[in-house]
Amino acid sequence: MSDFNIQYVAKLARIDLAPEEERRLGAQLGNILGYVAKLKEVDVTGVEPTAHPFPLVNVTRPDEPAESLSHEEAMRNAPSKAGGLFMVPKIVE
Repeated sequence: MSDFNIQYVAKLARIDLAPEEERRLGAQLGNILGYVAKLKEVDVTGVEPTAHPFPLVNVTRPDEPAESLSHEEAMRNAPSKAGGLFMVPKIVE
């Protein structure tokens, strides 16, 4: 399957390919597209579309209100603080 332009794909991916890489990766991409074309032939009548092959379960605890830390407890281990606030390094100029 060679109805795509490997130089165009490389440009979209913002990568420079040597001629040998173009030939090798072009052939590999062609094989992948061939497999995708085969998948289009599969009869999926009656199969529900899914985002994942197995059901996903959230493993986090339920979000329930609870008593929070006092301001003093929260600030106790702060490496740097001023005016009751955490001081952090400036990262934006």
